[in-house]
Amino acid sequence: MTPSSGSDPTRSPATSSADGTDATVGLLLERTLAAIIPADPGTLAAALDRQSHLTKPPGSLGLLEDISVQLAGLAASCPPPLPEPAAVAVFAADHGVHAQGVSLWPQEVTAQMVANFLVSGAAVNALAAQAGADVVVVDVGVATPVTVPDAAPGRLIRRPVRSGTADMTSAPAMTRQEAVRALETGIAVAAELVGEGHRCLLTGDMGIANTTASAALIAVFTGADPDEVTGRGAGVDENTRQHKANVVRGALELHRPDPGDPVGAVAAVGGLEHAAIAGFVLGAAAHRVPVILDGVIASSAALVAAALAPDALAACVAGHRSVEPGHTVALRHLGLHPLVDLGLRLGEGTGALLALPLVQAAVRTLRDMATFDSAGVAGKEA
Repeated sequence: MTPSSGSDPTRSPATSSADGTDATVGLLLERTLAAIIPADPGTLAAALDRQSHLTKPPGSLGLLEDISVQLAGLAASCPPPLPEPAAVAVFAADHGVHAQGVSLWPQEVTAQMVANFLVSGAAVNALAAQAGADVVVVDVGVATPVTVPDAAPGRLIRRPVRSGTADMTSAPAMTRQEAVRALETGIAVAAELVGEGHRCLLTGDMGIANTTASAALIAVFTGADPDEVTGRGAGVDENTRQHKANVVRGALELHRPDPGDPVGAVAAVGGLEHAAIAGFVLGAAAHRVPVILDGVIASSAALVAAALAPDALAACVAGHRSVEPGHTVALRHLGLHPLVDLGLRLGEGTGALLALPLVQAAVRTLRDMATFDSAGVAGKEA
């Protein structure tokens, strides 16, 4: 179900305050949060009842059954619409905490990988082609200028809030207003993709040092110790991982972010792409369209989204389980069960894309399978 343009929660009138600042910053977020509602209980019951009458032993399709029921409740339709066509939005941004030596990779790689996405040279492009999904790259705060290769076939949306975050070990990563702008960027991208006809959204990310910010957010919202949720990211050794955990601990001690203030928390220790992905999740939920979460970056962003609107989780499907330890902690806190566990740690949206056919299969089974009565198959005796 997609709201009509007249009731679209992601559309706000353009106004300015007397001092020239954008008076609509925050209005889009406010309207989106108001549009997020719980899954429809009557449709959930109808989907459960239909599952119990399909020609199979009850529960034999495992998580696929749960997802089909979840998406029915989300759409208030049994069976729900097929989650296709699909689009993965790769939100790209840089991180000031990179200066603390938490990554082996130079910061310029973020911009270079954005260019690679645009020429279809990355893993996300290969897997999107396999799954039949569109790829959209969103520059929400890349520090190095992004050069678009000539005749690049990819789609780039330029919505930079700032040129990377500040170093969270000495200052908040961004201002509160910047965090809201990044959230609203994600909301607007979700609305744009749904308006184009996409019926399933997938999260992607690119940002050198973004697993450091992810660990910080997961520690804030789950209460876990930084050492428990800090992993090796893009391949650091154990000494660097421990240093990275200490960097996270120091930032949390400096800012003491409050999980009850999710905007303040993501402003203090998050990334621009984390805030944008949180907004993307909220936008999907407001439009009652499923969103498949990728790895640890997406799960940390989903914690922000869920703190802002718990009912947004009705739209969320965990695509996979990353080897990053914080991912398991975040998924457990969110109550989400990953569809695949392949030892992935790449990001970009790769795990979400691998799960996309499973989510589509879940809906097809609920929609297309016969019931015992319609097929003339004897059911289980009472």
